[in-house]
Formats: sequence, C-alpha cells, structure tokens
Amino acid sequence: MTPDLQPSPKEHTMEPSSIHIIRDEHATLAAMLRSLGMMVARGPGAHPQNFFDVLRAMLFYIDEFPERLHHPKETELLFPKVAARSPETAALIAQLDREHELGESNVRELQHLLLAWELLGESRREPFDVAAKRYLSFYLEHMRLEETVILPAAMKVLSAADWKDIDAAFETNCDPLTGQYPRDPLYDQLFTRIVNHAPAPIGLGED
Repeated sequence: MTPDLQPSPKEHTMEPSSIHIIRDEHATLAAMLRSLGMMVARGPGAHPQNFFDVLRAMLFYIDEFPERLHHPKETELLFPKVAARSPETAALIAQLDREHELGESNVRELQHLLLAWELLGESRREPFDVAAKRYLSFYLEHMRLEETVILPAAMKVLSAADWKDIDAAFETNCDPLTGQYPRDPLYDQLFTRIVNHAPAPIGLGED
C-alpha cells in the first residue's frame, strides 16, 4: 500500500537532475526488458547464433549498468536519507534493498540458463523462459514502486543539500542507451550488437 505522505516545507518545485536520470535509466531498462521478452517469445528462428548473442549482450548490459551503477547509488545515497525522514517508506525501502542484493545473482542465473539452452538445446528452453518472465515481472514492479512511492517521498523530505550530493553521484552514470550520452568506445560493440539486432523499442531488429 502506498504510504500517505504529507507535504513538507522541504518539498522542491523543480525536480533534481538525479530524478530525471533515475527515470531515464528506468525507461531504458524497461525497454530492454520488454525487448528481451519479445525475443524470447519469438525464439531463435533461423538465426540462433544471432539470437543467443543478442540475449547475452542484453543480460550483460543489465549486469554491467543497472546492477553496478544504478542500484548501488539508490541503496547507498538515496534510500537511507528517505527512510530516515519518511518512516512510512522504511519497510518498502528495506524490501527494495533486499531486491537490489539479489539483482546480480538473478542475472547470473539467467545467464546460466541461457547458456544451457544454447548448448543443450530445446529441452532447456522452458526453464529459461519461466525464469525470464519471472525476472521481467519482478523488475518492472520494482521500478514502478521506486517511481510511484520512493521518488515522490524523496521530493517531499530531502533538502537542497541532500539533492546536491545525490545529483553529483548520479550524473556520473552516463548510460549511453538512455540517448543522453555519447557511447563509450569500450562498450561500443555491445551497444551496436543490441541496437542493430534487438527488436523495438530498444533496437532496430524485427519485432
């Protein structure tokens, strides 16, 4: 249940940059997850190597960016301040933190199940399909709760000084798939593979 948050004198009329970055990164991740789901539903078809290559690239992206850059900053910088000043959100924040702790292991499980499907064949398709659907549903709900409960609470209770520190941290994320930043040459091949072969809304491949 969404906490009944009361207005605070600290409420900002303009959104901090970190709020925009979090929402942009959520939107990119949601698009990635939906594209992944569409690819799995469609299956390998006549191009299994491309299919598995793109799915591996997508899972690597999820592990490399949201898990390593996005979640730690929420857990270490944003969530503690909100929980301390908005006790109504503390239980939900504890839940979201536990989900962050499981994020890396969940992605690694999907990577293992995908490899099993690729190497051992169709008999291993269903376990990956079931796990992927569960993961997609879980992650989309996780982001929904952050955006509909935690971010509005943060806007009500955090001060300008709080936001200055949080903004500075999130502004270093620079996820190229949001469209706001140039590609990092280190990851250029990864982004090219995803964009060229994944279905819309993330890529240019067939939907």
